[in-house]
Amino acid sequence: MSGSIPFYQKHHRHYDRGYRSKEAESKVSQYQSSSRYTAGSSMSATSSSRGLKVSSHSGLDASRLSPIPKRAKPTYLAVDKENQIIGYVVPIFRGSQEFATGLSDTEEARVRDTAAYMARRDLFTSGLEMERSELISRKQTMRESAERISLNKRIHEHGEHFKRMNEDSLMHPPEFVIKPRSHTVWEKQCVRLHCTVSGWPDPRVVWYKNNVTIDPLANPGKYKLESRYSVHSLEINRCDFDDTAQYRVSAMNSKGELSAFASVVVKRFKGEIDESLPAPRRASTEDGPVSEYGITFQTHIVDRFGVSFGREGETMSLGCTVIIYPSLHRYQPEIQWYRNDALLSPSKWNHMHWSGDRATLTLTHLNKEDEGLYTLRVTTKSGYETYSAYVFVRDSDAEVEGAPGAPLDVRCLDANKDYIIVTWKQPAIDRGSSILGYFVDRCEVGTNHWIQCNDTPVKFARFPVTGLVEGRSYTFRVRAVNKSGMSRPSRVSEPVAAMDPADRARMRGTSAPWTGQIIVTEEEPAESIVPGRPLELQVTEATKNYVVLSWKPPGGKCLEGVMYYVEKCVSGTDSWQRVNTEIPVKSPRFALFDLAEGKSYSFRVRCCNSAGVGEPSDPTEATTVGDKLDIPSAPGKVVPTRNTDTSVVVSWEASREAKELVGYYIEGSIVNSNVWEPCNNKPVNATRFICHGLMTGEIYVFRVRAVNAAGLSQFSQESEPVEVKAAIASPAPPYGISVLECVRDSMVLAWKQPTFIGGADITGYFVDYREVIDGVPGKWHEANIRAVSERAYRVSDLKENRKYQFQVRAANMAGVGIPSLPSDTFLCEEWTIAVPGPPHDLQIREVRSDSLVLLWKPPVYQGRDPVNGFYVDIKEADAPEEAWRGVNNKATEKTYLKIKNLKETEMYVFRVRAQNKAGVGKTSDVTEPVPALTKPGTKEILVDVDDDGIISLNFECCDVTADSKFVWSKNYEEMTDSSRLTVETKGNKSKAVFQTPGEEDIGIYSCLVTHTDGASSSYTLSEEELKRLLEISHDHKFPIIPLKSELAVELLEKGRVRFWLQAEKMSASGKVDYVFNDNALSQGEKYKMNFDKNTGVIEMIMESLTPADEGTFTFQLQDGKATNQSSLVLIGDVFKELQKESEFQRKEWFRKQGPHFIEYLGYEVTPECCVLLKCKVGNMKKETSALWYKDGREIKADEHLGFTEGVLKLEIAQRDSPADTADYADSLIWRRLKISKKDSGVYKVVLKDDRGTDTSTLNLIDQGFKDLMNEVFSFIANSSTPLKITSTETGIRLYTFVSYYNDLLQVTWHYKDSAISFSDRIKSGVVGEQLWLQITEPTEKDMGKYAIEFNDGKGGLRRTVELSGQAFDDAFAEFQRLKAAAIAERSRARVAGGLPDVVTIQEGKALNLTCNISGDPIPEVTWLKNDREITSDDHCILKFESGKFASFTITAVNTADSGKYSILVKNKYGTESGDFTVSVFIPEEAGGKKK
Repeated sequence: MSGSIPFYQKHHRHYDRGYRSKEAESKVSQYQSSSRYTAGSSMSATSSSRGLKVSSHSGLDASRLSPIPKRAKPTYLAVDKENQIIGYVVPIFRGSQEFATGLSDTEEARVRDTAAYMARRDLFTSGLEMERSELISRKQTMRESAERISLNKRIHEHGEHFKRMNEDSLMHPPEFVIKPRSHTVWEKQCVRLHCTVSGWPDPRVVWYKNNVTIDPLANPGKYKLESRYSVHSLEINRCDFDDTAQYRVSAMNSKGELSAFASVVVKRFKGEIDESLPAPRRASTEDGPVSEYGITFQTHIVDRFGVSFGREGETMSLGCTVIIYPSLHRYQPEIQWYRNDALLSPSKWNHMHWSGDRATLTLTHLNKEDEGLYTLRVTTKSGYETYSAYVFVRDSDAEVEGAPGAPLDVRCLDANKDYIIVTWKQPAIDRGSSILGYFVDRCEVGTNHWIQCNDTPVKFARFPVTGLVEGRSYTFRVRAVNKSGMSRPSRVSEPVAAMDPADRARMRGTSAPWTGQIIVTEEEPAESIVPGRPLELQVTEATKNYVVLSWKPPGGKCLEGVMYYVEKCVSGTDSWQRVNTEIPVKSPRFALFDLAEGKSYSFRVRCCNSAGVGEPSDPTEATTVGDKLDIPSAPGKVVPTRNTDTSVVVSWEASREAKELVGYYIEGSIVNSNVWEPCNNKPVNATRFICHGLMTGEIYVFRVRAVNAAGLSQFSQESEPVEVKAAIASPAPPYGISVLECVRDSMVLAWKQPTFIGGADITGYFVDYREVIDGVPGKWHEANIRAVSERAYRVSDLKENRKYQFQVRAANMAGVGIPSLPSDTFLCEEWTIAVPGPPHDLQIREVRSDSLVLLWKPPVYQGRDPVNGFYVDIKEADAPEEAWRGVNNKATEKTYLKIKNLKETEMYVFRVRAQNKAGVGKTSDVTEPVPALTKPGTKEILVDVDDDGIISLNFECCDVTADSKFVWSKNYEEMTDSSRLTVETKGNKSKAVFQTPGEEDIGIYSCLVTHTDGASSSYTLSEEELKRLLEISHDHKFPIIPLKSELAVELLEKGRVRFWLQAEKMSASGKVDYVFNDNALSQGEKYKMNFDKNTGVIEMIMESLTPADEGTFTFQLQDGKATNQSSLVLIGDVFKELQKESEFQRKEWFRKQGPHFIEYLGYEVTPECCVLLKCKVGNMKKETSALWYKDGREIKADEHLGFTEGVLKLEIAQRDSPADTADYADSLIWRRLKISKKDSGVYKVVLKDDRGTDTSTLNLIDQGFKDLMNEVFSFIANSSTPLKITSTETGIRLYTFVSYYNDLLQVTWHYKDSAISFSDRIKSGVVGEQLWLQITEPTEKDMGKYAIEFNDGKGGLRRTVELSGQAFDDAFAEFQRLKAAAIAERSRARVAGGLPDVVTIQEGKALNLTCNISGDPIPEVTWLKNDREITSDDHCILKFESGKFASFTITAVNTADSGKYSILVKNKYGTESGDFTVSVFIPEEAGGKKK
């Protein structure tokens, strides 16, 4: 047997993952299994055949083969500058060492790493040493090298080809190349099951034992799983009898799932174990963490996603919370998602996430392909749990109104080199206009350019796309079209490569294992041979748009480069016409278009190559162009069945003789609406479907139509109408059977209501019992023939001290349900305990986020004394038993309790205990866990009082069903007496109406809605609430016209009096009566009445008030049966004050007929601290005069009296200069910058003309003047700057500036919040607008907070500064510096005076100059002549006496004494100089100069 590694195995990028030789892998697996537990051995074998020497070496250890070092691979490809392959180079012969095996070192190493090489080596491990050698000539070696280089070139070309081809086109489902075989072994032996699996993507392999997943971590050391190069094995160590089972291996990928089975039988024997058998594998830490034994995982899927509805283009997330107990972090479950039982894999359309407790599937971009039944599967070592719900995807809005929905499920079939058949499914909706056909678009992978493949729409849902480029990958999409326009495009198909099916099959197939030989054969050149006839030509598909032909290549050699010509002939003629005249066909399939519909054709095919065109094939039989596939017939009878409140089960008879049926579309319509809506947008293959999303209580009819590639069938007949309502079924079994009381011959049982009541009220329960003798139960006996309505029943006729078991069945109108599980075994013996038995029938109502109400029934067994109270216990559902705690510390006598202060979303359980005088009795059964959560849509009971004063309680429930009932209770006991409360229910609302509310109606009213998820609410009617409601009821029975304002009085112009009120609302028929002291008033000269019904304002106007009008005024209102009145009492001082004000207003009106003051005289202080007296006047004219007076003295015109814009002003001011007086000569303003006490006085303004006189006076004396000055001071204070710190030579000064200063301003300086007592050291003063505080010779005692307070007669204003810390240090340092500078300035050496600038003296005369010197200490005196120091001698005598007087004497001057002289005085504080010039002249020269 001979062979070689194919190029697509050796060089394809997925070689190591899925394209190895399956037979070789199996051989390797068997070899490793048999050799793993044997001692290592070393063998060598050498073989040779024609020109090829093959040597093989196997060095084995306990676990693996030793690798062989690799060298760089030599290349023989010829490339150009751009690395493009242009040929190959035959190397010079290098000797027999490199070519001894016919392969280079690198190639040989790669062959050794392949499965084929290992299989070849396995053939030489029999212990025989074989050598084959043959001399090989240089010519043969060169030829083999050239063939190898040619093969490398083909490998490279194919590699480039596969880079362009999308790998998804190579995907195929799993396939078992070698299945596991069954084994029979002895105890304590090891057994290994292995198999070889192919598939792409790599399948996921899972092993099962009796359909339970095998987890090696759960049984450390027992199982060992291995997966290498598509060879998968399960090793069972130290088999025992329990390992006898059926084992299943399951391989799964995105294309499907496949399983294989094998049995293992373990036999027991007595004897020694053969040591040559495999030893058990030892558990080690490398095998993973050791699991605990005996753990059983409990999986619960909660918070589930429901039936979901989406629209194309939207994003949808499906999620469930997974609770696994016990929770072990190192054990994570396997999470899988399925759609229509097909496993989903992560892709751009599906995103999967597992957070550790929640599984989420996100559909990123919904399409109708995503519609289906979604299943979540959670797998643990203890089994798996699943949950399923349907997802519906509706069509998105059409881009063009009336355009059909998008096609769906676009797939590619029968891919060839130059054409691909595209199929799709028709959409469910056409939006009222029949679909005319479909357009197919293609797009090359890697581009975004879509090309339309057909010019005219095709109605058949299958179309061959031609004109493809071989080796390239494409995606496709389809659009539907009708009269209105084009639909949206479908979801794109999976990529598919245009390539020869034979190449595709070779890529997916397997190759023979390596045989150890390379056979080189010679073939004659075949370029000149014309190919033969094609074989088995047939028409595989025919429609009215196209015909597809297929054939087989001709037999014989040299098929390389063979292409085909297709010819057609109209039946009845002998005229053959070549169809593809320009481009021959490469693949043995061809699609013909543009055939005349209805005509018959025959077809034949010719082969061609470079040698020429061969003979034609045998022609096909006559084929008539037209659709062979017919549209399916309409489905049969449609039967709808009630399912839930929003869904209906629709079943139908399948279409008869339907070919290639794709599925069915279902539509539903509300009766008499004539509007049909699709129930599914993806065809279903079954004849039964659940239509979701229907409206509860509506009546629907349904119809169905079938679909195949030819189109949609006619609709079936409409179904019978069906109401959307939950189906009725028999109830589930009760549970929680317990004993409430036991006497000698009877026992009282209690049980819990079934979790599912079947959609109808439970009508009763049936109890069965059986006796248990020595642990063996007997036959069941009926305890009651007639059903009992209560969930408690006394079973009689029992035997004392016998043991019994019980079971309970529930019944409703649908029938009797299955019985419950048998109860625990109870002993029938009389209870003699003193404490009460357990309460029973615990019910939970009114569940909210922070509270709920617990109801219970008292115990049947009272104990020695009657029950006098109950205790309620609570704990979190997942808390231990020690977490039980009491809700009420004091026993409650009621059989209900509202439990508050719950934690939102927390799960709680409850129990109740009864007590009597003897103590607290047994606890009741624990309730089911309940979450503290207010459900969406929950409503509370609302109290209402209607217009007739009737009080009612109202409750609304949004979750009612057709069978729901509103049950009202008082104090949680159902009310049957309708004498006090009448219940009215309509739809989802119920009303409880009080007949005659009274104290006997006080209590807690609750309402429970049956057939809902516990919808309930309560309302507490307390004594205070009842009183409030009765008051409201009285107001409604005896209505009062509401008033916006009570009767009031106001004065109008001219002193008129207006009485008025305003009502909230009155109709047009309302009327008003006006009453004064019980006497009706009527319209007249004295009384003017007015009633504005639009605004509700009622008024009565009187011209004036007289003493006779003192009394009570009343307005009486009436509007239908509603009345009201309002009164106003005007007597005594109130009346006199009103009358006085009326008279004043009357006089004021007459006053204002002439010149008058609108605003009387007042003053205003301007920001410049000027005082402005002003008043506002009105009704002035040119002749009106305005005179100002101060203290009775008229202010003359030259004192600048003025009037502008109705305002008279007088500014109290002082002129600054005569120039300022001239500037103000024409103004009416008198100005003084600083106001003083001289400005105090009484100011008056008199207005006068022929119409009358008006006067206004302002008193600015004493308090008036003081108030004025305080306002001035306030302006001054507000203009002050922040208090600052500066230093002087005498100390530290604090100061502030004001914009204006007045001598009357009172200022107080504070130190540490105390007024400062001034002294010689601390003084204050004012300089201009600066106010300062001087601290002489400051010390640290002067540190602290200083403030200046401006007194304005009110709160004053205070400015503060902190003289401490760094501020004090800086100021003190500056003070020291300035002080030292002052001292230095005073004490430095100075030349006080006495020296002239120039001295002119006659030669021979004596010169004596004296100057005063000052300085402390006494300065040093130096005399200079021409900047050189001179000393005292007989000619020049220098003296410095008493430290004050310096003299300069020259006894007899001469011309040499002329020059510049200087005196320089100096001490430690400074230096100063005095200069003078001495000019000596000779008398003769002087005389000459004069002349």
